[in-house]
Amino acid sequence: MKVIDKIALVLIIIGAINWGLIGLFNFNLVEMIFGNMTVLSRIIYGLVGLSGLWGIKLLFDD
Repeated sequence: MKVIDKIALVLIIIGAINWGLIGLFNFNLVEMIFGNMTVLSRIIYGLVGLSGLWGIKLLFDD
């Protein structure tokens, strides 16, 4: 597994945990750490989204 694949996988896991916390406890971890829609939190959300798209590629790798 390449380094970029591992980074994408970690970001996908972080995003999944955050969505789980939002769904179960109405607690947004990213917002709590970085603030409500600050530039940094928007970058985190963007990177998690891009990692999700990269994760599609991981499904089809051998």
